[in-house]
Amino acid sequence: MAIFAICAGIFAAPAAAQYRLAPFKDRLFDYPAMLSGKPNDAFVIVDYDKRRDIHRRDKVWERQVHGEYVSMRPRRSQEDLTLQANGRTVSYMRVGTPRGARSIVIYVHGQGGNRFQGMNDVSFGGNFNRIKNLMVRNDGVYLTLDVKDFKAGGAADIKALMRHYLGQAAQDARVYVACGSMGGFLCWRLARDGDAARMMGGLLLMGSTWDPSYLDSATFRAGRLPIYFGHGSWDEVYDWKRQAAFYERLKARAPRYPARFVLFETGTHGTPIRMTDWRLVLNWMFAATGR
Repeated sequence: MAIFAICAGIFAAPAAAQYRLAPFKDRLFDYPAMLSGKPNDAFVIVDYDKRRDIHRRDKVWERQVHGEYVSMRPRRSQEDLTLQANGRTVSYMRVGTPRGARSIVIYVHGQGGNRFQGMNDVSFGGNFNRIKNLMVRNDGVYLTLDVKDFKAGGAADIKALMRHYLGQAAQDARVYVACGSMGGFLCWRLARDGDAARMMGGLLLMGSTWDPSYLDSATFRAGRLPIYFGHGSWDEVYDWKRQAAFYERLKARAPRYPARFVLFETGTHGTPIRMTDWRLVLNWMFAATGR
């Protein structure tokens, strides 16, 4: 009876809680209105209104958001650093504590950007400040880097950062790579790279590119790398219809593949960076990979 009681106690013990990002200013950063679908649906259309989402949200339009959208707590751990890798010096910035980190988010800028873009607390409606806070407050690390090469060299530098920080993180930690605009070329290159893909827990494409060759990759066939597509319907750099066509092709090839598409109606090229709900997307990715 004593042995039975011990065993019963073991099997009755609750399972370990899944890793999730706790709420942070959700009321301000939730999608403002849905034109089609619900926030957790696979394909949704979000109402974007420049008067509401820029003119009322920003103290200085497109340059400085109102104070209630930000918290400067991440500044306590923010550092400007370098990493020697691939015969080069990789310049990057970091917030959060690396040792034992539960998740790692890397933001990859587009052409003409730099490591400071993704660390700017007050631009893009405070949305970079939100991801910084979500990481710092949930045992995560957030990184941005200077991309000098949007081909193999740039991908190698990101992989070096991934290895460096996963070596210090919790055993089940994964890297979530968010790419804006032309940075998507590096996202797709990493996704097709088996070694890099094994370190990753998700891909976030914000007003970015598509890659038909991904559908022929081992990563796609494995079906384990969640992908988020965020796009503005008025994007004049990358046509949302071509991105949506790629998404539909992906889902037609593998209907159960973990992919989501958010279309910001009347949004322009930078709108997904301003409007993407980081917490909603990342928590979906954690759940999709069983974390």
